[in-house]
Amino acid sequence: MNADAVLAAAAAAWARVGAGLTPADRTALGEELARRRRAPGPAAHRAATERAAALLATGLPGEFGAGGRSVALPVADSGTVAGFTADDLAVLLLDGSPMAGPVLTAVRERLLAAPSVPVSELACGESGLILLPAEGGRRVPRFQLAPDGAVRPVVLTVNRLLDAEADAWGAADWWLSPHAWLGAPPAGLLGTPAEAQLPDLARLLTEVY
Repeated sequence: MNADAVLAAAAAAWARVGAGLTPADRTALGEELARRRRAPGPAAHRAATERAAALLATGLPGEFGAGGRSVALPVADSGTVAGFTADDLAVLLLDGSPMAGPVLTAVRERLLAAPSVPVSELACGESGLILLPAEGGRRVPRFQLAPDGAVRPVVLTVNRLLDAEADAWGAADWWLSPHAWLGAPPAGLLGTPAEAQLPDLARLLTEVY
């Protein structure tokens, strides 16, 4: 298994792999993944990839050493392992985001492609807002803010109903995906009289029948 596949295998089994690493190993792995991410060229990228793979083999020989559990996993022609890529490991460890792998990567990329601002540019506090972890720091989906930068009050109400603090990605997906009843994303109602409907629509997700 080559170094890229080792990182992909670690991403595929991150719940187990991450728990097995010592704090020092996690820190060292994160440093190599950060170097890999910002590598100025192919040689530096490859070197960081190989160092990260070596750290995994040393820290978890039962997983990534010769004959280890994870290195025995099949590698697809694309270089993925169970649909995970080497880049997914950085998403999981550096960004602290669960949105990786064959299904969730596409969702993450779609949500992060929506207009957003970095947390550092907020003119107001971040409490109650959806904050999405991303490369370079947390992003604030722009729909939550009025043109003057103030937080839209109805957004805070809906985010609370959606429990956005516990599931930021799920809340963002609700706002930005077409709604079955509306035929359009709920975020499209913001700034219109119809935004008054939004709390009731969000409550439908939490009602117990």
